[in-house]
Amino acid sequence: MITIVRDPDYVRPADRGAAAAIGNFDGVHLGHRSVIDLTQDAARRLHAPLGVMTFEPHPREFFAPAAAPFRLMSATAKAHRLEKLGVNILYQLSFNADLASLSAEAFAQHIIADKLGLRHVVIGSDFCFGKGRSGTAKMLEEFGAGMGFGVTIADLLRDADQTVSSTSIRTALSEGRPEDAARMLGHWHRIEGPVIHGEKRGRTLGYPTANMSIDGLHPPKYGVYAVLVDVLQGPFQGRYQGVSSMGVRPMFGENRPNLETHLFDFAGDLYGSEISVALVSYLRSERKFDGVDALVSQMNSDSTEARARLAEATP
Repeated sequence: MITIVRDPDYVRPADRGAAAAIGNFDGVHLGHRSVIDLTQDAARRLHAPLGVMTFEPHPREFFAPAAAPFRLMSATAKAHRLEKLGVNILYQLSFNADLASLSAEAFAQHIIADKLGLRHVVIGSDFCFGKGRSGTAKMLEEFGAGMGFGVTIADLLRDADQTVSSTSIRTALSEGRPEDAARMLGHWHRIEGPVIHGEKRGRTLGYPTANMSIDGLHPPKYGVYAVLVDVLQGPFQGRYQGVSSMGVRPMFGENRPNLETHLFDFAGDLYGSEISVALVSYLRSERKFDGVDALVSQMNSDSTEARARLAEATP
């Protein structure tokens, strides 16, 4: 089970001395995984725990709180993904005014060396740190030599003619290309969280849905998707196929954006349950219909098409 450390002033002796990858790791894409793989190599060599250092809130959220949502995953979803990759310790440091004010050298000395006692760190070649993003990967390498920790600088991973990055993945999702996003992520893009109460219209149409908030997340292209759904706990725990509607539900007026998912061949109460919805294939755009009969007819077609797409999808 992954250990989460949020305050560098209160670190158990067992959670010091790790080899840790440092970054934001939004999406935990293949570029991030290449950094974590190098960190795993260092951890094995040093007989040290495998760690990842990230920051909550994301520094971009701290400096521009009014900006449009951009995150690919919540902090909880990120921790779940890192745990699946074998990470032992997640240093999920609170990004606040005190941390933001540290110079690059002070961050290396006080956070990495003194408080966390990291033995080795791995960073991407574009890594910046410290007040005003003044520190570079090369500077951290030099600091490490004098402060007693090793540093590995990982090359950026490329996909075809572009660098694998959270920005490229956001673009693919915004354009309704979840397959391209998945190729860069190394897994289907997922939206994870609790099932919340909605308007309960779906059950009257023969399509009950599990509703989820997408607040704080980068919104993929609005429309209908073929999806895979993992119910993460409870009596219905398991994997299901389904069809999801992402957006504002224009058939019933303008509403707050959310994700509504119908699970195929399922009957049960999921309210409050944590679920993870993987966007596998984009089926069509969101639109308003002439009436309920037309909507239900389209939902029938969407379900048939979603089943076909999921049967063809590469795991």
